[in-house]
Amino acid sequence: MLGLGFGPHAGKAFTILCLGAHSDDIEIGCGGTVLRLLEEMPRAHVRWVVLGAAGARATEAIASADKFLATAHTREVVIKEFRDGYFPYSGAEIKDCFEELKRGNPPDLILTHYRNDLHQDHRLVSELTWNTFRDHLILEYEIVKYDGDLGVPNFFVQLSDAICRQKVTNLLECFGSQRGKHWFTEDTFLAMLRLRGLECNARDRLAEAFYCRKGLY
Repeated sequence: MLGLGFGPHAGKAFTILCLGAHSDDIEIGCGGTVLRLLEEMPRAHVRWVVLGAAGARATEAIASADKFLATAHTREVVIKEFRDGYFPYSGAEIKDCFEELKRGNPPDLILTHYRNDLHQDHRLVSELTWNTFRDHLILEYEIVKYDGDLGVPNFFVQLSDAICRQKVTNLLECFGSQRGKHWFTEDTFLAMLRLRGLECNARDRLAEAFYCRKGLY
């Protein structure tokens, strides 16, 4: 296994753009990775964008971002209210949001949905990420769900037990609206972390997994 590292360009803070269709997607897919990056790069700037969260779900999204980004040097949290399950039918409006995100300092790392995700909202976010950011490092995260669409990831981020526990605790504390769903449980999240940790022979046996289409060294 070849180890790689992240780092900012000379003279600028490391900038991370996190994109999620729904209010818990970023946290489930890459919350541990965000926590690790902020631990290792205390001057990082994070843009945290949730495209479909309204009412109580928006409140949960903001509370969760506060927890996951507590140690970020600077942060920008953007919550939109596009209708869950209908993203493909609001494509033009969502595309406009991506065009707005493109303005300003370019991100060093973009975390977004997996292109082969079977949820239509997730797929559209992935597609627009690549349409909008053509010269960036993009890692696509995965979301466990009923569809059984987990693939074969090719990029892994090792995580400590403490970070994984923090990720899962934050999820369970912040997303009260999801606790009634039988998959939204501690053992589900820890099982995914353990499985991906096994696949990459992680030091602490835990990891998050991503799909990296292109990389440049």
